[in-house]
Amino acid sequence: MFAWNRFNQFRHSLAFRIIFSTVLLSLGVVWLTGSALYSQLSDGIRNVKIESSLSETRSAVFNAQYRLVLAQGENEQIIQQIIDDVVINSSTLIGTSVNGREVAFLLSDALTNSAKKYERTSNLISSASVPADLRLKVQGSDQAQWAETNIYYAGGKVTPGLAVGQKVSIPMIGTYEMYLLFSLENQKATLDLLGQSLDLTGLILTILIGLITWLVVRQVVRPVREAAIIAELFTAGDLNQRMQVHSKDELARLGLSFNEMADSLQKQITRLENLSLVQQRFVSDVSHELRTPLTTLRMASEVIHGAKEDFDSSVARSAELLVAQIDRFEKLLEDLLEVSRFDAEVAVLESVNINIASLVGRCVSDIALLAKERGSEIEFSQADSVIFLEADARRVERILRNLITNAIEYGDARSVKITIIEDDDAVAVGIRDYGFGMEESAALRVFDRFWRADPSRARTRGGTGLGLSIALEDARLHNGELEAWGRPGAGAHFVVTLPKRAGGTISHRLIALEPEDFPSTLA
Repeated sequence: MFAWNRFNQFRHSLAFRIIFSTVLLSLGVVWLTGSALYSQLSDGIRNVKIESSLSETRSAVFNAQYRLVLAQGENEQIIQQIIDDVVINSSTLIGTSVNGREVAFLLSDALTNSAKKYERTSNLISSASVPADLRLKVQGSDQAQWAETNIYYAGGKVTPGLAVGQKVSIPMIGTYEMYLLFSLENQKATLDLLGQSLDLTGLILTILIGLITWLVVRQVVRPVREAAIIAELFTAGDLNQRMQVHSKDELARLGLSFNEMADSLQKQITRLENLSLVQQRFVSDVSHELRTPLTTLRMASEVIHGAKEDFDSSVARSAELLVAQIDRFEKLLEDLLEVSRFDAEVAVLESVNINIASLVGRCVSDIALLAKERGSEIEFSQADSVIFLEADARRVERILRNLITNAIEYGDARSVKITIIEDDDAVAVGIRDYGFGMEESAALRVFDRFWRADPSRARTRGGTGLGLSIALEDARLHNGELEAWGRPGAGAHFVVTLPKRAGGTISHRLIALEPEDFPSTLA
């Protein structure tokens, strides 16, 4: 929960994001700078240690070689004593301390059987302290060679060290390798202290940068935060809110511009609200006022239509057209009244428990005659299913009738497939036709009022142009959604998804908008 709160704070706070980004970048810069400085210092300390170790090793090897050359022809006891003196004098008595120096005298190439007994190490260190690859380098060169290693003492202690070696020859006995092993504990302690100091300094510097950034950002963000609060109040309907301006800097200019924009928006919103009210009242009044003469026209048309058998064929046909156009006019008035209710936000739900499968089946039965006239076959095999949801039965039926009727009208005398899928929270109904289809861009406009895929006035199919718009509003009134898909020659697919419980919401699609049989339908 704490992490989630911090994440929300990061998303919604400009000051927090700026401070976080500055601190994060500062940490990166401090880390890079500290790493470069630490690397340079450690390389310097390491190089100084290597140079001094090489110098000491060359001196010790020269001294040992000189004494061994002078002892040429002496007995084994004298040579052994010289080697012991060399090992003791070249090492330190404080071999386990941070400044310790150890010696390893190892056989490389024996000329006699007794050569092995001259191998020595100081303070009983293990010969494994000398890396094998270093020994190969020393054996193949006349110059001193070095490598980093670990010094293994008899008591089990292991110390980081530097091994420097060079060849030494004992006349008439064999070739040896003399190694001086220098402890690096002192250098390691120095580098550790240096690293801790750099870390602490970097942390303190980053905190100071964060505090400075907070102080600066606070001065800049405060007016922006006030503007955001006033904008939210403005959006909520309080159009009289304005920013307080006390200075003459750039932020003051922002405040003045914001207030001027708010004044302009207030005037425009007020004008549009008045215009919208006038428009809604006009549509509502005209729709109501037309009902009375339309009722009179309906009665007169029915009388004329009932007596059409006594008229000649042209007059009888006119009587039929009159009745059909009055029916269409009544449907347009009903749609306009419904639209005016949506615009005025007075449309309400009368939710009851309904079996949507049974409702779809009833719609299919009622529209069966139209499907037969258009040569279409409706495929729906779930009429006996029981799928309950809480919804306004009248509005849901209107959605389904609109969608099924459209599928038949534009189905090009092909089959129409209806599918219902449910889960614990929602119900989805998919209506798929294989007719003319529509452009992909048209799917975004198909729910606009009075929009038609066939814009010509001499169209041969379709109703008032308000059906799908009303269906979408009905679906959204249930907290549901209505979506459309179509491709030219591949038909169309409409999917309506509704929550099962009144007031519920939908979280995901139950039916994919793009049909599974696409693009095979293009073949």
